[in-house]
Amino acid sequence: MTSVKRLLPLAAMEKILKKCGAERVSDKAKIALKNIIEDKADEIAINAVRLAKHAGRKTIKSGDIKLATKTN
Repeated sequence: MTSVKRLLPLAAMEKILKKCGAERVSDKAKIALKNIIEDKADEIAINAVRLAKHAGRKTIKSGDIKLATKTN
């Protein structure tokens, strides 16, 4: 696996937490959620690529993503 620049903004993490009822969100909480979501996304992406390759495709399809989430 290659090192990928992290993509999710902290502002999005705050929006998610506030949408779920948080009144205030610490910077450490935003960073923790960001890291967990990005790690999980990496796992799903790796499994989706594996599934597409197994099916003889180069293109990742939504079904690969959905199936990859069930294998974790």
